[in-house]
Amino acid sequence: MKKVDKKTLLRVWDYLKFYKLKFFGSILLTIAMTILNVLEPFIIGFAITEIGRNVSDMLKGVEGAGINYDYLSKVLIIYFVRALLFQATNLYSQLFMTDVVQDAMRDLRKDLSDKLNRLPIAYFDRNQFGDILSKVTNDVDSIGNALQQSLLQVLNAVLGITFALIMMFAISWKLALTMVVLIPLATILSKKITLLSQPYFRGQAKYLGQLNGFVQESLTGFSIIKLYGKEEDAFDEFHSINESLKKNGFKAAFISGLLSPAVALVTNASYIIIAVLGILQAMAGAMTIGNVQAMVQYVWQVNQPISTITQLSAIIQSAASSIQRVFDLLDQEEEVQAEVKMSLPKEIRGDVTFENVCFSYDKEDPLIKNFNIDVKSGETVAIVGPTGAGKTTMINLLMRFYEVDSGAIKIDGYDTKELTRADLRSQFGMVLQDAWLYKDTITGNIRFGKLDATFEEVVDAATTANVHHFIQTLGAGYETVINQEASNISLGQKQLLTIARAFIADPKILILDEATSSVDTRLEALIQKAMKRIMQGRTSFVIAHRLSTIRDADLILVMDQGEIIEHGKHAELLERKGFYYDLYTSQFKNVSE
Repeated sequence: MKKVDKKTLLRVWDYLKFYKLKFFGSILLTIAMTILNVLEPFIIGFAITEIGRNVSDMLKGVEGAGINYDYLSKVLIIYFVRALLFQATNLYSQLFMTDVVQDAMRDLRKDLSDKLNRLPIAYFDRNQFGDILSKVTNDVDSIGNALQQSLLQVLNAVLGITFALIMMFAISWKLALTMVVLIPLATILSKKITLLSQPYFRGQAKYLGQLNGFVQESLTGFSIIKLYGKEEDAFDEFHSINESLKKNGFKAAFISGLLSPAVALVTNASYIIIAVLGILQAMAGAMTIGNVQAMVQYVWQVNQPISTITQLSAIIQSAASSIQRVFDLLDQEEEVQAEVKMSLPKEIRGDVTFENVCFSYDKEDPLIKNFNIDVKSGETVAIVGPTGAGKTTMINLLMRFYEVDSGAIKIDGYDTKELTRADLRSQFGMVLQDAWLYKDTITGNIRFGKLDATFEEVVDAATTANVHHFIQTLGAGYETVINQEASNISLGQKQLLTIARAFIADPKILILDEATSSVDTRLEALIQKAMKRIMQGRTSFVIAHRLSTIRDADLILVMDQGEIIEHGKHAELLERKGFYYDLYTSQFKNVSE
């Protein structure tokens, strides 16, 4: 992972500058707070000097000598007003900055969400969902916490050091030079330790993302892990990632933790040197005792900000790694949209044509080569073939989840590359092998296909999909809430609900991808009946491993290694006794025997 550069930091600023009024207000208040803080030793110095002078006069027996309470009262009032102003500026600077940072992080999360919607499917194929989730949640939180906790403190530290040195030079330039020599030493130590710890902070962010990804996958497939007795393997993998996270976290925290004692060593050394030299000058009459006290206190005001920065080092370095991960996601190449030259009419026929389509996931290993089919409106096309033949890839190309390398896919003669993806996909309905439902009522899940659908349309869709009777048997009927994992209904019922959702969308083209592969024969018949209803009058593409479900298809395409090796109707293909015949008879071998 590369180092965070100035350009990346400027991109962080782009999110803050939208709220620059409050941001600069917070900065100005911080500057005022720092000045008020620097004035504290100066004001106390006046009081101590006056008390010292009064005590000295009293010891010398000067007539009328005593404590100058009027002067000290004025100093005390000034000090009290300074303290009130200091607390007020501190409060409102933190309040404004918190508001700015939270608004900026909200905007960053929104941009990440928008970015995810524009990324190609290939990005999600290459990356773990848990790692992506970690970037949107953990990494954004890390950036927000660093900005909120450290931005003002770092600014306050820099200003505090600057103003304190100015005051020290005003009191005694010789002692101030001593301090100037010691500051670079602390800076060099901080830089060296930071360089040592940064790789471990990057590793910590990396392994945290991997851990989130593994946990997400494990929870999703928890029943499969239990089924195959892979608990020990899952534990070992979790332990391996967790151990790597622990090692990187420990080294990052330990090395960055060395900053504080290193800087404290320099601080104590500088404190002793300034105190000794100041006392010697006071004894020589070159400085007042109040100025000596002020110089010693300014030593702490110089070193305290340095200590603050070192304590924030872990947060800042963790945020630096998170910034890189977040902007790496934002910089990912998006789906390329060619120039939109046309749009589909409101009513299309549903003709689909593949013209010399070639595609490959890896340019050196072509998958689909010179793919040609011409499907007429209302026809049902079944696509069969062994695993990896290119069946699902063909559907992904049709939906423009991936772009073809060459050739063209046309809908009613319109090249899909010259249409917007939204316009294209609005013409499709899909029923997949993995029935996807979300946490909502049954009505809400069906209505997802058409958000403005009436309740009567929802019931009609459910009836067409053969799921209305089942819904009525539930306690809350259509208002039954599907839980987050959709585990409170069966797999077949979920499939019927997705068919109802596809029906209510009223698409012109249907895609049915292994829609009956995971259900029993009774539910398969029920789903087949529902599918035949919604396929009427629509162009349909059916991917199936159970060849008994596609006997009535208008056209069967037999694919192998990305090419159509056979095509025709069911009876025709059986008569040829080719690849399809072998596939079909192998499924019914036991039955025939």
